[in-house]
Amino acid sequence: MEHIKEEELIAYHDGEPTNRERTQEHLRACPECRAALEKIEAVFAAMDSLPVPDPGETYGQRVWAAISPRLAEKQPHWWESFFAPRRLVAVGALAAIVVAAYVAGRWSKPQPPVDVIDTAKVRERVLVVAVGDHLNKSEMLLIELSNTQPNPASGKLVNISAEQHRAEDLLEENRLYRQTALKEGDQVMASTLDELERVLLDVANSPDQVTPARFDAMQKKLESRGILFKVRVVQQGLRDRTNPAKQPAQQQQQNNSRTPAPPRPSISQTKVKEGNRA
Repeated sequence: MEHIKEEELIAYHDGEPTNRERTQEHLRACPECRAALEKIEAVFAAMDSLPVPDPGETYGQRVWAAISPRLAEKQPHWWESFFAPRRLVAVGALAAIVVAAYVAGRWSKPQPPVDVIDTAKVRERVLVVAVGDHLNKSEMLLIELSNTQPNPASGKLVNISAEQHRAEDLLEENRLYRQTALKEGDQVMASTLDELERVLLDVANSPDQVTPARFDAMQKKLESRGILFKVRVVQQGLRDRTNPAKQPAQQQQQNNSRTPAPPRPSISQTKVKEGNRA
């Protein structure tokens, strides 16, 4: 049997986790190694009982006096000379001059006008983009429901679980945008979102699988409400809002329609002009 080395016994005594289980199994079966471990423990116990000598208060000074002559002289760094007190005073004076010149320039030159951000326009822009994205997702859902063609002859149920989960996700957004549209006074958008919310509720509250007859009834209900057409109309209105090039043209057309046409000359005025020419 190979005995444990002294270094390994010392490590085992100190609590080292390496090969600890193997050492314990060997100590149970080997009385010689157990005796060696007991000697090591006795030595450490004796060392722990010895008093620790007091080096005294001047111990550090004595050590420094002994090793300081052997140390090489430390060369000062370049930045230590830069941060010398005299140079710091000069740098501070120069910085004060630069700050004073900057302040004088700021007060002497006219300041350019600062553009004021219209928070109402920013809020409207954010609402238009968010509602547009919501209507795009709702349109895709309505198109999928309208174009699905189940086979009634097969008698199999139509699985609409995916559309059901999408409708549930769109419901919360739709309620929020409908309330916002009412606060902003946009009755057309609020009315369309209200009808869309009813459709989303019908889909979300339906079973995961429906019969072909019930699915056909859902499609006819969508078609009778015309919700897909209304959603597309509101989407086009939102796109016109986000396109600034169309707004001046529309405004110019409205102004032209309001401006009265010039009066046409009467027959008598035309004859008078012809007589003067003759």
